[in-house]
Amino acid sequence: MGKITELRTGKRNEKRINIYLDGRFAFSLDAGVAEQEHLQVGQELSGDQAETLARNDQYQRGLNAAFRYLGYRPRSEAEVRERLLKRDFLPEVVEEVTGRLKELGIVDDVAFARFWVENRESFRPRGRRLTGLELRRMGVGKEVIQQAVEGADDRENAYRAAVQKARQWPSVDYPGFRRRLGDYLRRRGFDYEVIGQVVARIWQERGSGREEDG
Repeated sequence: MGKITELRTGKRNEKRINIYLDGRFAFSLDAGVAEQEHLQVGQELSGDQAETLARNDQYQRGLNAAFRYLGYRPRSEAEVRERLLKRDFLPEVVEEVTGRLKELGIVDDVAFARFWVENRESFRPRGRRLTGLELRRMGVGKEVIQQAVEGADDRENAYRAAVQKARQWPSVDYPGFRRRLGDYLRRRGFDYEVIGQVVARIWQERGSGREEDG
């Protein structure tokens, strides 16, 4: 393919190395890949070697992109795959990258599902059914979801969600209170039995009256 005549650090991105063959720019590589391959001026590159370098470069870029994506919050394996495919990485590179992330324990759907359930319970309580649907949309498998949500206490989660919301409302009669709080809890995926128990409990705790008032 040609002889390397210059290795130049990118002007816009110092983590990229521009490769010049026979005096002309040919392609750029991740600096880590260039170092790993021990590239040097005067080295002859064949077409096969250049292709291997390009493949290694895409793998490294894919890995870097995945790390950035995971830096915001944990992700499911399906989310990582979808992200990389949308960034136009080759399917085989996506497989390689996600495989490596799984080996490192950075992508783990069991741990991710557990994190998601615990996060919901702590900050935005909702029913197991709705939490399971959220995980399903993120590509988590059915069995993993079942294991993650089976320990969730819908009644306690509904209570914590409802008592916080109810504090924001002025006093109303029981039918209005029941309707308003019931609608709120239904939107968060709790079933009617749990809703009825929680609404009655909070109404009693508020000391606002008796259920039979409605």
